Amino acid sequence: MAKPYYEFFCPVKIIAGNAALEHIPFELAALGAKRALVITDKGVRANNLLEPIEAAFAVTDTVIAAIFDDVPPDSSLEAVRKAAETYRNHQCDAIIAVGGGSVIDTSKATNILVTEGGDDLLQYSGAHNLPKPLKPFFVIPTTSGTGSEVTMVAVVSDTQKNVKMAFASYYLMPHAAILDPRMTRTLPPHLTAMTAMDAMTHAVEAYTCLAANPISDAYATAAIKKISENLFKVLDQPNDTQGRLELAQASTMAGIAFSNSMVGLIHSLGHALGAVAHLPHGLCMNLFLPYVLNYNKSVNEHKIAELLLPLAGADIYAQTPSTQRADKTIATILTIRDRLHALTELPRSLSETGKVSVEQLDEVAEKALNDGSIIYNPKEANLKDLRAILEQAW
Repeated sequence: MAKPYYEFFCPVKIIAGNAALEHIPFELAALGAKRALVITDKGVRANNLLEPIEAAFAVTDTVIAAIFDDVPPDSSLEAVRKAAETYRNHQCDAIIAVGGGSVIDTSKATNILVTEGGDDLLQYSGAHNLPKPLKPFFVIPTTSGTGSEVTMVAVVSDTQKNVKMAFASYYLMPHAAILDPRMTRTLPPHLTAMTAMDAMTHAVEAYTCLAANPISDAYATAAIKKISENLFKVLDQPNDTQGRLELAQASTMAGIAFSNSMVGLIHSLGHALGAVAHLPHGLCMNLFLPYVLNYNKSVNEHKIAELLLPLAGADIYAQTPSTQRADKTIATILTIRDRLHALTELPRSLSETGKVSVEQLDEVAEKALNDGSIIYNPKEANLKDLRAILEQAW
């Protein structure tokens, strides 16, 4: 049923496929850009992932004017300022982010500074504080998880104050996302698994939380189907080009879904656990996904039940009585996690991470209760409820 009112927005051009990288110089030229700054990290560079991008520019008038590869695992204000300085020193007029979530967040924030001038990011933090469109900006994801290439959000750490600053603006959305399977082929198995479960959680929460709408639902279910059909193929055959492309597209589709319909309690708990125990975001999503679905089941069982079709396929969906489909959805997710643990040692519980203590659970619960994502969860939760979910996930 259509909602009485909703909005859906995704202005990002998606360029996908086996030769997507080769199109970048022409797409930049169409935006009037001639000198691009590539922002990336040491790992991407060490894996030679920039080579096909540099080759694409070798035969065109548009050039890579500079490469900034000093992005830390957690994006920081210092890295953003250094990247902006590199951009200015080389008279760049566009930014290309090549990497995962931290690189993309750093690039978004850098684009604020080079467009607005100065080096004070703080005045633009929060929601919708950018006065005008930013410089041409393309994103080439090297993981298939965050969906950040199609979102209007960036998070940057202020390491001196030990806080994370969030930025949200439609102007932060890239002009184009380039999905090329060459960029994720070197992703190790545990990161392939962890980022896929990040995308899976984006899609599941987009579909089951309060702000879901018919268009975001279409993207979310398509993403879930692509992940469930291709994740284990790729873990079995890491060079499966088509499978890698399907996971990249799934991540982007899940990003489009959740940036239009928000996320819920899994993300609240994940954000809190990440802050307290410094665990990767995708791992946190994997830890909490089945337990939060089980918690929410009393209010949105029909939505969880509907996910069985994209998750497990038509045969299992048809064989499962309608009253049992929600439970079967959760059981299928538990089975996926068990298989991933067997194949890649991706932790399924807080205790399996080896980095969380029972004493930290109260702090995680309190932080989760104050996280903005909890607003969109279909079932209200108090401190006691959150503590119970954490104990289940222990």
